Amino acid sequence: MTLTRPPSRTTGTGRHARPTGTGRTVAVLVLVVLAALIPVLGPSPALHGTGEAEAPGTGGIALLRTVLFAALSVPVGELFVNRLARSLPGAPPQRPRSWAPYAAAAGFVAALGLASVVATGNLVPDSAADIDVGGLYSTRDGKLALLEVNGFLAAGLCATSRRPGLQVWPLAAVIVAEALRAHPTTEYSPLLGSGLTLVHLTCASLWVGGLLYALRTLRTWREAAAGPALLGLYARVAAVLLAAITATGVCSSLRRMPPGTIVDQLTDTAYGRVLLAKVILMVAVAALALWARIRLGRAADPLTACVPARAEVAALGFMVAVSGLLTALPVPIRW
Repeated sequence: MTLTRPPSRTTGTGRHARPTGTGRTVAVLVLVVLAALIPVLGPSPALHGTGEAEAPGTGGIALLRTVLFAALSVPVGELFVNRLARSLPGAPPQRPRSWAPYAAAAGFVAALGLASVVATGNLVPDSAADIDVGGLYSTRDGKLALLEVNGFLAAGLCATSRRPGLQVWPLAAVIVAEALRAHPTTEYSPLLGSGLTLVHLTCASLWVGGLLYALRTLRTWREAAAGPALLGLYARVAAVLLAAITATGVCSSLRRMPPGTIVDQLTDTAYGRVLLAKVILMVAVAALALWARIRLGRAADPLTACVPARAEVAALGFMVAVSGLLTALPVPIRW
């Protein structure tokens, strides 16, 4: 049983005809880009007028964390979608080429760069002589940085082995290390904060990486009947992931910005401004996900849901970049 794609419907005939839906997708993406433009440009615009000083190397650290988050999402998403595909009856055995080894290499380089910053007392090293590798073993942040480096190295080795599913364990170790790093012991209730970040980062990685690999799988399967079924199965799980991401994100924000100060901090602090941009992106991504879900259930050709889904992937890429910048900015409340 196969699905055939119906002829593209157009708004008219002649030279002004174009596929429906494309213009709306472009309009949504333009709005998303405009909403996220200032924080994505770097820390300087976000810090302008707040009275907060930019720490040395903030832009570079934000870039490294963006690469790290993206490198984490790709293999996690592949493992997730492959598991979903195995549960579908009649699913084709073909799978798109894995990007996990390349993601592990990128994550290893990013983690190594972040570890070098930790090894110089959270300062950008001017030369290799400034890096105290042995000192990493004597501090909590140093040990966590080394754990992330080794985690990506192990994940890359597993991804190129005969049992790529084993990479789930080093990837889990990286997520745990990142959750612990984000909440130092001097913070109020650090274990609670780490728990929230653990759930938030895990669900975000499944969502971002899973959607990317699901769309790649659909392209590989072409007109197979299991394609819409896979996208529908992913959409049902993604709804739960979105709820978990929203809940943990709100709780984490309230821990750093009490309700009475949120309005002021969203406009008067760099952290608040970038957080606001992330919220706008989340709303746009949720709207695109809903649009794809409606098309999947009601359209004559369910595969037309790929149009808003691809726009959702692009918006999620911006959100990963904003998240990387958010981790590099000063937290508005000092514990």
